[in-house]
Order: sequence, then C-alpha cells, then structure tokens
Amino acid sequence: MVLAALCVKLPPQRKRGDMTADWSVVDDYIAERLISPQERQHATLDANRAAGLPEIDVSAPQGKFLHLLAAAIGARRILEIGTLGGYSTIWFARALPPDGKIVTVEYEPRHAEVARANILREGVAEKVDLRVGAALDVLPQIEAEGGPPFDLAFIDADKANNPAYFAFAVKLARPGALIVVDNVVRDGAVVDPATRDESGLAARRLFDAVAAEPRVTATAVQTVGTKGWDGFLIARVTA
Repeated sequence: MVLAALCVKLPPQRKRGDMTADWSVVDDYIAERLISPQERQHATLDANRAAGLPEIDVSAPQGKFLHLLAAAIGARRILEIGTLGGYSTIWFARALPPDGKIVTVEYEPRHAEVARANILREGVAEKVDLRVGAALDVLPQIEAEGGPPFDLAFIDADKANNPAYFAFAVKLARPGALIVVDNVVRDGAVVDPATRDESGLAARRLFDAVAAEPRVTATAVQTVGTKGWDGFLIARVTA
C-alpha cells in the first residue's frame, strides 16, 4: 500500500494545542489519585531541571504504566536506550526483584552524571548498570558480553536510529520479551504526508521495520497528556 493511502489530513495544530491544558489536568488527576508522591520522583525531576536537562522524560502516569508492565511480565533484566536523568530508569528499577538489573545507555556524559546522582538518591543503584556512549557503539559491546537475554527493552533516545535500536533489542531479547518504543506518533506527523519533522519521518521508518520483522508481533497506542499527542509502540518477541 502506498504511503499516500495511509496518510491523512490532520486538524490544525492550534486545535490540538488547545487540548493540551485539559490533557495535563487529567494527567495531574491520575497522578494525584493513583501515584504516590514517592513514586512521582519530584526530587529527580527537580534535579534534572536544575541541571538544565531537556524536559522530555515520560510523564508520571506513563512511568507508572512502564513500571506495571515490567512487573506484570516478571522482568528480571531490562534494557533501556536513552537514560537522560534516570527518571524512567528508576521506575523500571523499582519494578525489578532484588537481584534484577536494568542496563541503561546514555550518550551525553553530563546527563549520565545527573542520572547517577538521581539513581543513588532513590536507592536503586545496585539494580542499575549505566553505560555511557553512543548506543550503536554500546549495544554491540553488550551483545559481545554474552549475558542473559533481556525480558523488556525500552527505547527512548534519538529517533533517527530507532530502527537500528529496535533491531538490536530483538537480538538481545528472549522469546516472549517486550520491546516498547516511545514517541512514535509525534503529533500525527507519522501519517502526515506533508511533514518535514524528522522524528515523524523516523517513526514511519520504524513502523516499516517492525512490520517487516517476522520475529515480533506488535501494535501501537496513541497517548495524550502533559507530553502532548504521541504514542508507544509495543512489540512482543516471538522467536
């Protein structure tokens, strides 16, 4: 099927923007009712902001969703591509058993330094293996180490390399593992034929790669909230 048949005319950006405040109110309500203050990691977010890190962490409801996903499948080993300040890393670490491990990869040394401090303060340092470097350099090293396969992978890094990150995640995962990729809708840019947004174009390439990968079954869910209109791609490794 040609791309034009899959793409749609989107409503004006202004109309979507008008909804963002309402979405944020609902996110706040969910967090207040269902997520404890300790879980929400206010100190982590404050430290990230003070260090000048970009405010691109998952939201608190999304973090809790990822935490529950990891706990539900009994994950013992998690791969995270894109640490930033460690906010999602901490959510995952708290879902692991005492002997569990999350291997998280961060490109920016300054971000990794902030993440290490956050992870230590939140008391999960023994569960976190933080690697610093370009993911496409670090992932082959992880593969060469020959460690146990991963039960879950979370990809939330530079979007242009998502197809390559996904391919590595499939190789490093056990059959039955889950792979979650953040930011795959991008305000609808993924289906906008006129888009020049590189993240939207990268999301489209990711969908093509996942659709062509015979070792996974996958879907994607749209999300709205404090982070705007976006979505997660969720795949299960079948072989």
